[in-house]
Amino acid sequence: MTESKITTVQLGSTGPTVGRIGLGAMGMSGMYGAADDAESAATIHAALDSGANLVDTGDFYGAGHNEMLIGKAIAERPREDVVLSVKFGALRGPGGSWGGTDNRPVALRNFLTYTLQRLGVDYIDIYRPARLDPAVPIEDTVGAIAELVEAGYVRHIGLSEVGADTIRRAAAVAPIADLQIEYSLISRGIEAEILPLTRELGIGITAYGVLSRGLLSDTVRAGARFGPDDFRAHSPRFQGENLARNLELVDALAKIAAHHNVSVAQLAIAWALSRGSDIVPILGARRRDRWTETLGALDIRLDAEELATIEAAVPADRVAGERYASAQMALLDSER
Repeated sequence: MTESKITTVQLGSTGPTVGRIGLGAMGMSGMYGAADDAESAATIHAALDSGANLVDTGDFYGAGHNEMLIGKAIAERPREDVVLSVKFGALRGPGGSWGGTDNRPVALRNFLTYTLQRLGVDYIDIYRPARLDPAVPIEDTVGAIAELVEAGYVRHIGLSEVGADTIRRAAAVAPIADLQIEYSLISRGIEAEILPLTRELGIGITAYGVLSRGLLSDTVRAGARFGPDDFRAHSPRFQGENLARNLELVDALAKIAAHHNVSVAQLAIAWALSRGSDIVPILGARRRDRWTETLGALDIRLDAEELATIEAAVPADRVAGERYASAQMALLDSER
């Protein structure tokens, strides 16, 4: 193994110690088009070797493919070297359709049983509902996970994409390690109410979408076309005039990145890192070269003036399009 480059932080006041950045594995199971399993596994190893011990997945990513991929990749590693974050509750059909959310205690115990088998482990470090189930009180869901913590099958409880009221109710039942939620230079909705609350309660933030699914990078160009199995083919921010307007913001960011002799993606990650040590960005690299690029962001230091310049060049209120299609936005408790 190579020497660790990444410093560590505690995830919230009660969570595990994790690397300053984490690896999001969703893209390794087809959400952004075809991926190569061998390269994905090599990327997981590269991330772990660099000190990024937090690996995030969902039991519905690739209908279990993602968990099996990760399980094989970490099989020869000491279990304590990996912090596994798993989301549950999203229901899938055999043709890839979505069937809502099921966060009932009996369901989540069933989901966990299969997750442990696919990952080849006997406990999950952080277990979290992927979305709020409107039919199940959050107290019931968190209480059931707390029972699994007591039984040793789960170490910590997490939340995902929930709003302030739900966070307070959940935290009243059991300690919450972190909230996983989208946060980036162009998705800053948590700053008004959610982030102050998580800081008040000692709950960490694992921030996904830091690169806005590749928008804040050098990879997406005007007129880009995405395959039907690519999430971006259905994302409002990547459609027609919205994409053109958003790429104007990316161009403005690119000029600042060039001044620092870094990539757009590295500058966007550095901005996220600057928001506080309680925020751990989860980066969805699925190739080793992208992970190497991600690591470069750790060396960027931005002072207050530079941060102000970045935020003035890319104002969040200038972003065109919602972060999800309308049907999915309606499922986000964090947006209510």
